[in-house]
Amino acid sequence: MPQGHRPDDGNGVGGPPAPQSFEGRIMALLPDLRRYSRSLTRTDADGEDLLHDSVERILLARATWSGTNLRAWVLTIMTNLYRNGTRRERRFPSVDIENAEALQAADAFGDPQERNRLARALDALSPEFRAVLMLVVIEGYSYTEVADIMNTPVGTVMSRLSRARAELSRLLTADNIIPLRRSE
Repeated sequence: MPQGHRPDDGNGVGGPPAPQSFEGRIMALLPDLRRYSRSLTRTDADGEDLLHDSVERILLARATWSGTNLRAWVLTIMTNLYRNGTRRERRFPSVDIENAEALQAADAFGDPQERNRLARALDALSPEFRAVLMLVVIEGYSYTEVADIMNTPVGTVMSRLSRARAELSRLLTADNIIPLRRSE
């Protein structure tokens, strides 16, 4: 090594960050973070957006890290960003401008028969399927949180959610009735 030349110290000068540095440890976690963000958002594009926002937040919040379990800390940040985004999307839904013309004003009260049909279909699900579906879809918990709540592996949560959605879809299409409305 030339006299006076130091290897990279993790600040981005002279090559990639050192694995022991904070940035190096974050870089090592990127494949896990990418996979987790994709599983939360279910699309590559949204997953990449969540990953980018999470890494930005992680780097900005570096001073708040207690020094223990970096992986859990960054996954918590990503989960919270995802939850906040889904809550914001539920409160303020957005539609691409190209699709805006097709939107119709929603009925403020909904169709009581449809609500009853949905309630019957939900009641027909097994308690395990219904619990996972409600925790993930309605309450907005991540798969990991649901796994902790139900004391089951994450894979079981994902499987139950998939089966619950399929069963709910089957139940709702089984007695699908086309409503007749008077033209005005």
